Amino acid sequence: MLFLGFVDDVLDIPWRVKLFLPSIAALPLLMAYAGHTTILIPKPLHSYLGITVLDLGWIYKIYMFLLAVFCTNSINIHAGINGLEVGQTIVISSAILIHNIMQIGLSSEDDYKQAHAFSIYLIQPLIGASLGLLAYNWYPSSVFVGDTFTYFAGMALAVVGILGHFSETLLLFFLPQVLNFLYSCPQLFKLVPCPRHRLPSYDPQTGLLTGSKDMNLVNLFLRLFGRCSEASLCVKLLAFQALACAFCFGLRSVMAGWYK
Repeated sequence: MLFLGFVDDVLDIPWRVKLFLPSIAALPLLMAYAGHTTILIPKPLHSYLGITVLDLGWIYKIYMFLLAVFCTNSINIHAGINGLEVGQTIVISSAILIHNIMQIGLSSEDDYKQAHAFSIYLIQPLIGASLGLLAYNWYPSSVFVGDTFTYFAGMALAVVGILGHFSETLLLFFLPQVLNFLYSCPQLFKLVPCPRHRLPSYDPQTGLLTGSKDMNLVNLFLRLFGRCSEASLCVKLLAFQALACAFCFGLRSVMAGWYK
């Protein structure tokens, strides 16, 4: 993924190719996956379906395949201002670390604990490297991370979620990225004009950003909350990311009684 990101930074790869190449990179991940392919049926549906566990088989693996492709591209799509790409990686990674620690403490199954421990081993270096990078990437940035980092970070998060056996929870941590992708679909699929860089406009006299008509969360936040500096906008977007992760933890807590 590092190589793909570097090539994209240099050659400007079309979107259809960007979606295809991570698909190839995700295949070894699926081959290495040795976990379950089942989902728990909510208690209210037990009497109607007559089962408590449903084995999705290859359908579940298709979901993980699509998740890996989505994670790889989602951070690259939700970008464009100093600190945002690295910042969202740190927030999601921190939520994953907390989730793993909680699940190890709550579970009594050794295999389940080992999967979450393996996820911790992978996520800690990513957090440490990203924290060091953020010091140079925060506004005013002296380091441009580009697609080289965003593709690597997205795939790394997909790996820890899939091999840690919590791919459903991982998707909830990516809620802002899901919303950004859905909002961006008209432009990404060329239903409306889509420039290469969908960035807000910058006023050199005031140092403030103004939202453009491009369809992404960066411009949407500016249109909703008004003009602001680049650093202030990044803080708002990262706060939204943190709130989304907190919502995921709350949702898991509420829904736990439906399954156990």
